[in-house]
Amino acid sequence: MNRSIGVRSLISAGINKLKAPTDEIPITGSRRALVMAIAAQKGGVGKTTTTVNLACAWAKQSKYRILVIDIDPQGHVSSSLRENIKPASSTLTDILLAERPRDILDAVFQTNLPNLSLTAADKGLAETDAQMASRVGREYILKSAIANARSHFDIILIDCPPNLGNLTLNALVAADHVLVPCDMSILAFEGVADLLGTVRTVNLRLGQNLDVAGIIRTRVDGRTRQINDAIGGALRDNYGDLLLDTIIPINSALAKAQAAGLSIFEFQARSRGAEAYLDLSNELEGRLSLGAGQDRVSTY
Repeated sequence: MNRSIGVRSLISAGINKLKAPTDEIPITGSRRALVMAIAAQKGGVGKTTTTVNLACAWAKQSKYRILVIDIDPQGHVSSSLRENIKPASSTLTDILLAERPRDILDAVFQTNLPNLSLTAADKGLAETDAQMASRVGREYILKSAIANARSHFDIILIDCPPNLGNLTLNALVAADHVLVPCDMSILAFEGVADLLGTVRTVNLRLGQNLDVAGIIRTRVDGRTRQINDAIGGALRDNYGDLLLDTIIPINSALAKAQAAGLSIFEFQARSRGAEAYLDLSNELEGRLSLGAGQDRVSTY
């Protein structure tokens, strides 16, 4: 009886050794990227604007190598940076729906902006969310796909869809931190609670250690001070230190930059929007202790 069990164990171990090279993506770099998902339950809160310009703020300062993953089927990150986009050899859909784990680096390209790379959204993502539903271990597909990319970048930002489907779940499981944009509306405020509830569920049920990097107030109109004070006060009362000090104002330059397919720093570097995103990058850098144990990029 014991001899039979021993033989089966040897056979099983041998099979696993044969499978390992196929199932595991080799790590080829030496960096240790921090991964942050930018997520919101409600659309139109400045999620993509924040992803794009936060990434460009860090890249502009020549401190880090940045990868942005546009996992939102709407493809707004890709649209917002379209003047800097080049084709990659594979699509994000190819990576997520592959039968065997695939390296997301196959879908990464260097943009025209120094230190900034992108995995663009593609048309297939609209169906990918539903197709992932039948996959065993579907929550971990993106986490596996970015394992090697983490060794080649300092920061990876993931722009999530404005819902809690399989794509967003993959982003949250793959991430170390989540940044939550919230505009000055009741619906956005309520969406924060829903998203933070999802973070707790991901941590409890999937054994993750996802941390909330902060809640960032976006699209703040200085003319509606009463509403700003009410929503801002409610965020502070409910979430305390999770509420970041930086405030992103409504700024026409941000909208114009997005329409032009450029970051705010390329479009109008001296605008209030550019200054706000530089402030956000600095605040998060301090809050998350970025750079500890990481190699800095030496040239811009």
